[in-house]
Amino acid sequence: MGDHSTISRRSLFLAAGVSTLAAPLVLNRAAVFAQSESDATDMRVSPLETRSFKLGSFRVLTVRDGMRPSGAPNETFGTNQSADAVGALLTENFLPADAFVNSFTPTLVDTGAEVVLFDTGMGEGGRENGMGRLTEGLKYAGYTPDQISVVVITHMHGDHIGGLMEGGKPAFPNARYVTGRTEYDFWVNPERMGTPAEQGHQGVLAKVQPLAEKLTFIENEGQVVPGITGLDAFGHSPGHMIFRVESEGKAIILTADTANHYVLSLQRPDWEVRFDMDKAQAAATRKKVFDMIATDKLAFIGYHMPFPAAGFVEKGGEGYRFVPVSYQFDI
Repeated sequence: MGDHSTISRRSLFLAAGVSTLAAPLVLNRAAVFAQSESDATDMRVSPLETRSFKLGSFRVLTVRDGMRPSGAPNETFGTNQSADAVGALLTENFLPADAFVNSFTPTLVDTGAEVVLFDTGMGEGGRENGMGRLTEGLKYAGYTPDQISVVVITHMHGDHIGGLMEGGKPAFPNARYVTGRTEYDFWVNPERMGTPAEQGHQGVLAKVQPLAEKLTFIENEGQVVPGITGLDAFGHSPGHMIFRVESEGKAIILTADTANHYVLSLQRPDWEVRFDMDKAQAAATRKKVFDMIATDKLAFIGYHMPFPAAGFVEKGGEGYRFVPVSYQFDI
């Protein structure tokens, strides 16, 4: 049960000197199907799934908040490409050319001293569509909402902040909240009114601003708790951040929305994505982040990667090939 590799150079973001992830599975992967047989065949009704593994002395848990099937992939990914080009790349990767599935996967890190949740899914607003299952998944894995001590907001798009409030009250009543100041300042600014960002602005006022008294800000390379460091990864949103988690010489990167599809965003990092607010900056960030991950052979968790949302990348062609986790975390 050894390390996969050792970092021998300074990271693009942090000083080197930590080894990459070698994570044995410590709890069973859970898949609970509470729906009827007919509902279970409807992809809008996501099965409840969690995956837990060990990172040094930390426990890392991913929870699928939901998944959503959509048509016309080129309307979201490769928006500066033809529909035929997008469909051809999907077909080459054994995927349908005219449809895709988006998963939403918050991550919890239990350090022993703190229970840190990264993003909160769709929340109550997504439940009519079979999503918003984070708190249900956390409870299945052994965590109640009042045990969460820190909630980290990687950025403030609706599928990341939707679960912050429940019934008009904080969903995680004992938590403090951490995010980047650049992100918060952008979204609360009343200048967003009358712009394409108005809906997001209203969402932040409803979901994030009520928690302002418990909110603290970090800058690039700022510490959330010992072993967890925030890194600027702007582009998808004005203040989008990723996070490096490390314990006992093991490390993993939580890439949030740096890449939103395991084929279309990773194999073609220059392709424009509908939801990237600064498309050129987002593409540059994708290449910077995944160059580092590939070179240092780090594992990563991506919010929209196929569940359990964890894997590796290797450089290839115009971008990167996603290598999903298999048994390497179980032995």
